[in-house]
Amino acid sequence: MANIKSIPVTTLDGSPLDLSSFAGPLLVVNVASKCGLTPQYAKLEELAKTYGPQGLTVVGMPCNQFMGQEPGSAEEIATFCSTTYGVTFPLLEKADVNGDDRHPLYAELTQAPDAAGEAGDITWNFEKFLVDSDGEVVARFRPTVEPDAPEVVSAIEAAL
Repeated sequence: MANIKSIPVTTLDGSPLDLSSFAGPLLVVNVASKCGLTPQYAKLEELAKTYGPQGLTVVGMPCNQFMGQEPGSAEEIATFCSTTYGVTFPLLEKADVNGDDRHPLYAELTQAPDAAGEAGDITWNFEKFLVDSDGEVVARFRPTVEPDAPEVVSAIEAAL
């Protein structure tokens, strides 16, 4: 598996972002604005504020592959996230996380297994990947695992 931090990404506003510029661990999440799990944005922002000073960076990648739950433009997504949930963590350009047009970041992330040992496609919005400081995936949490669940928090604390 490639070093996740070496994969080129672009922010929601079209600027290149070098993930290796973040010294600490990353929590990479595919996000959507019109999903039943969208309130997880609030808990992701809470993680960013709580653990950001210790080196954690939450990174969201909007995706419209699950029942069209992220139909907005980049500007609409940015406005929704900041005004509704006060999101301050980096948001990447909207991209596919599954299929032939899967973003290279997710081509690597989806090779990592979850707690049950299952790798492969993203199952829904808000699947979470914890990437350590060296760019290796150290944990994968399925969408219904809340960002502040004990297993997520303990994995983040171990990676810091």
